[in-house]
Amino acid sequence: MEDYFMDERFIERTFPVGRVSENSAREKNIRHGHISTLHIWWARRPLASSRATIYASLIPTASDGLEEVRVKRFIEELSEWENSLNQGMIERARRDIREYNGRPPRVLDPFGGGGSIPLEALRLGCETYSMDLNPVAVLIQKCTLEYPQRYGSSDSWSDSEPRLLRDVKRWGEWVLREAREELSRFYPEDDDGSIPAAYIWARTLPCQNPDCGAEIPLMRQYWLARKKNRKIALQPLVTGEGVEFEIVEDPDFDPSRGTISRAIVTCPVCGSTIPANDTRRLFQEGEAGERLIVVALTHPQRRGKTYRLATEKDLQAYMEAQEYLEKKRDELMDQWGIDPVPDEEIPLMSGTFNVPIYGLDTWGDLFNARQKLALITFTEKIRQAHQKMLGEGYPEDYAKAVVTYLAFLLGKLSDWNSRLSRWRPEQERGEGTFSRQALPMIWDHAERNPFYGKLFSTGAIGRVIENCSRIPRLDWFKPIPEVVQGSAVSLPFDDEYFDAVFTDPPYYNNVPYADLSDFFYVWLKRALGDFYPDLFLSPLTPKKQEICEMKSWDKKRYAYKDRAFFEENLKKSFREIHRVLRPGGIANIVYAHKTTHGWETVINSLLDSGLVVTASWPIFTEQKHRLRAQSSAALASSIYIVARKPDFEKSTGYYEEVLGELKEVLGEKLDYLWGEGISGPDFFIAAIGAGLEVIGKYSEILKYNGEVVRGSRLLDDIRAVAADFAIRRILDNGFAEGLSSLTRFYLFYRWNFGNSSVDFDEARKLAGSLGIDLQNTRSGFIRIQRGKVTVLGPDKRGEDHDTTELIDALHLAARLWSQGRREELQDLLLETGYGTDEKFYRVAQAIIEFLPDCKEKQWLEGLIVNRDTMIKTLKEKTSQKTLRDY
Repeated sequence: MEDYFMDERFIERTFPVGRVSENSAREKNIRHGHISTLHIWWARRPLASSRATIYASLIPTASDGLEEVRVKRFIEELSEWENSLNQGMIERARRDIREYNGRPPRVLDPFGGGGSIPLEALRLGCETYSMDLNPVAVLIQKCTLEYPQRYGSSDSWSDSEPRLLRDVKRWGEWVLREAREELSRFYPEDDDGSIPAAYIWARTLPCQNPDCGAEIPLMRQYWLARKKNRKIALQPLVTGEGVEFEIVEDPDFDPSRGTISRAIVTCPVCGSTIPANDTRRLFQEGEAGERLIVVALTHPQRRGKTYRLATEKDLQAYMEAQEYLEKKRDELMDQWGIDPVPDEEIPLMSGTFNVPIYGLDTWGDLFNARQKLALITFTEKIRQAHQKMLGEGYPEDYAKAVVTYLAFLLGKLSDWNSRLSRWRPEQERGEGTFSRQALPMIWDHAERNPFYGKLFSTGAIGRVIENCSRIPRLDWFKPIPEVVQGSAVSLPFDDEYFDAVFTDPPYYNNVPYADLSDFFYVWLKRALGDFYPDLFLSPLTPKKQEICEMKSWDKKRYAYKDRAFFEENLKKSFREIHRVLRPGGIANIVYAHKTTHGWETVINSLLDSGLVVTASWPIFTEQKHRLRAQSSAALASSIYIVARKPDFEKSTGYYEEVLGELKEVLGEKLDYLWGEGISGPDFFIAAIGAGLEVIGKYSEILKYNGEVVRGSRLLDDIRAVAADFAIRRILDNGFAEGLSSLTRFYLFYRWNFGNSSVDFDEARKLAGSLGIDLQNTRSGFIRIQRGKVTVLGPDKRGEDHDTTELIDALHLAARLWSQGRREELQDLLLETGYGTDEKFYRVAQAIIEFLPDCKEKQWLEGLIVNRDTMIKTLKEKTSQKTLRDY
């Protein structure tokens, strides 16, 4: 390939992966002023990695090694949360970017989502544009990017409170005050002044035993408080009238075992069970009820919470709220022309939305009567606040901005106060509906008092407004970022309009954004629909054009949105990115899909788009103990792919030459990443990213005979280079020589996936990189079942061991050690020769380091703990045997 002369950016040469990863992962625990507290959005990119990669993409490469070290140190400090509003650091970063580019670069994020990436582009002084198809995401971005810049403080670094913040506080307090005046009677205080903080409810079903018929409260557990020095629980009591409760401290029974698990109900009166299918049927037939069981109380003059059983007075207050709801609902329907309680249907989505199975068919069904009343009343007050603002002479656009933030408080209220909000005894509070990216059925829930605590407080939103308002404006150039609703496959911008594109596209079916956001959309539509008619044209969020593989979630609605649909539209979006970039422009594309098929799509899409990949960096952006990752071989990192729109014609690459280039580039890049501490599946994905730096330079790759080489073949080559590199490093180079393919596969599998099961195709490709045909390999440690591959340790596999294989001999040795069969162990190690072979112990030690605490790890640790003594003993026995033979 001919040399090309695009200016090289800092990120294309080097990047401080380690420290930026640390700051990105740490950011997950930061709440004060972080945009994640503005409104829920799923899979937001960390601000730290966004800020660092954008800056490194918009400055030139260092002129020498000393400058490179200085710039890397600056990027590390710049990525710290504490420096996001450090005036000196941000101004320096802006100056560096402006001096290099001659003006503020024009930047786009076509998949803006929760707004992290465009916010950091704005912070760094770029002329920022952001897009999303989803109306909820568009509103989040307006409140993050546009409104704080348009209506925030004129002096960005001033400590004075921005007008926007003052008005959001003022009108938030007005809405809360008005709603409290109307609704507080439905949350009555106790005679001693105690305030109800939460009401704990349980669904009920009638026992299906004809000799019993008791009303069964469906409770997954009975804990109310479960802290180190505070244990309080409900104790069920069987009486002649059914199941009653008492509240006990330091219970002498197990409160973690309730009456229902996995939809199977156990009657506490007669002990009979209701199968899961019957439970669902009874809910659908309307046989389920609800029972108010406990009230959690707080007192202005006492710390902590107290608990008491619900009374007739509590139930009466709820019934009065239910009656008032019916009246108010009719009145507001006449005024608004729409049912104030969302009547839009909830779809049944496998593994995500299962509540329709239990008769919760509309979004309004996710709330009990008093919760509905609270939500429609707060919605009404928000709309009234807008009218009062106009009456006071507020400009219409400004009043719309203020009321949008108030509507986000409605989102918080709906999230934390639904019939899917669990009670968390370890924290003594209710949990948000979206503790997971799903709407699973919840049997017992906590109804919050909206006037207690900070459920409708402007505090968190106010801190976001304050932080975003302190970002300096570009008054002299283009002061206000532009947020657009639209599809990434058809960008509403001219050719060559942008200097840079920074974005995080969707990954197949990882997150069903549109369906999840309907939970909030239906309430936002009722509060803001008149102010944003273009965003709320449809009953629910637009889904037809959303780039997401949805067929696996819902085959009925999304039959057309299969893998091919996703891949074709991802390619279109990459082509659009290429179209709107100026020649020589730069793009950062974040990708985190863990399957090799997903990466094949990225490789082929980038090759087809015309972009040239020039660098890639794995950045740890996820918490290591995410709920979805606890029992899977999930990635902890995202790959930031750096690409350019070449100002030259891409040429054809020839496979035989590209392969040599791949080995050279991968060797250098993998050595750097190894030193940065990248390991396991993240290392392999990082290798793919590094391979893209070579592959992406060519318009197409051909063999000398003219055959086109596509992504799958190139991935096999990358995988083989990475596997060989990793095995050598794992075993300190020289010790990797002479290891069989099966032993290498076992090591590399454990290094990549620990003791998790993986899809057959993933394991097959991993095995293929080591020269193993997984489908036709018969080994005692490989189990293939239902499309999944599990690599079995010595504690799980059968007795078939081929002791000519090092890994089989190691497994048998570990089993013999665990059973105390020392003589047989010595005989095995002596006969195979592995007992005095350093490779045997290096492999054992490597596996120990890869595994979590488990039997295999314990057995191997026990086996090699006295290896020096064992080696000495075996050498003596070998010597004695040799003498006898002589």
